[in-house]
Amino acid sequence: MRGGEWCLDVFCELLPGATIFTLLHIPGRLSARIESMPIRTSFIGRLPGARTLHQRYLPLFPFAIERFDLSGYDFVLSSSHCVAKGAAAPAGRRHVCYCHTPMRYIWDFYDDYFAGPRAGLATKIVMPHVARYLRSWDVRTAERVHRFVANSAHVAGRIRRVYGRDAEIVHPPVDVSRFRADHARGDYFLVLSALVPYKRVEIAVRACTERRLPLVVAGRGPERAELQRIAGPTIRFEGWLREEEVADLLGRARALVFPGVEDFGIVPLEAMASGCPVIALRAGGALETVVDRGEAGGGGPAGAAASAAPTGVFFDRQDAESLGEALARFRPGDFDPAKLRAHATRFDRGVFRERILALLREEEARLG
Repeated sequence: MRGGEWCLDVFCELLPGATIFTLLHIPGRLSARIESMPIRTSFIGRLPGARTLHQRYLPLFPFAIERFDLSGYDFVLSSSHCVAKGAAAPAGRRHVCYCHTPMRYIWDFYDDYFAGPRAGLATKIVMPHVARYLRSWDVRTAERVHRFVANSAHVAGRIRRVYGRDAEIVHPPVDVSRFRADHARGDYFLVLSALVPYKRVEIAVRACTERRLPLVVAGRGPERAELQRIAGPTIRFEGWLREEEVADLLGRARALVFPGVEDFGIVPLEAMASGCPVIALRAGGALETVVDRGEAGGGGPAGAAASAAPTGVFFDRQDAESLGEALARFRPGDFDPAKLRAHATRFDRGVFRERILALLREEEARLG
């Protein structure tokens, strides 16, 4: 599962009597706890190709989320990276939004999705008008949320910029117990990511191809064919992997490469829980989790470098040259697997659970 789904798993643990409303659900991809909940879906899932190409129906998402009838519920908790925060709570009831990001397709990553070189002419003509409508809807429906909780300081800044609202910060959970830090290390670098434009996986592929470094790319998505086209012989691609296979790859990798600007980024923490250091772009949520070798114990980025031990290496420009320089600087001996794992425990599932439980108790008190 991805980061937002691990958050949802905790929400389901704490609210076992709740009903899940979602635009689209593909059974079998989520935890047993989530799958056991009552799940109600929208008409989006019945449209042609929705399971594999749901983004084509993006203009319909606001209409779909607003069609859900929540009138019989006392409290709404939305987990939103797109339109969930637009759900309307019944009159007099509270809506708390755990926000992974304001709708990334139309704000920070619009160009990556709709204006890049592989976007068709029709997309480039139509999407500016669609995006204008979606931005207006997104800002207007922020008023339906009584309390915003952001998954990172980075996202709290976006919420302030886009919606003009303040947000508390509760970092998402990493289940440290799923990983081991005592594996023998291999010689490969690892990218573990959805293969979509804004993840910028091509930077890692180009950097490792140019330097003839072994790189494993684990993930699936529409960018895979293009990534395979530009990859050299030292690059290996893996498709969908079971959780135990992911843990094994992380446990044996030389380092995780993390080239995108992420809202928060669970994967770097999963790497650290596996004793695996991280080579990350100096931007986004990585600033809250990665402690650069040169900044450890010295203040460093807010929220991360209070740790006495380094957990990774940053690169400053989002291009193959800058990443290549970081790969050349990287020395595995600078990192202690036990200390990497200890750093990850600051973000463990139990920490997240207690923060969300406290929030729910506050909301319960408001209900009287």
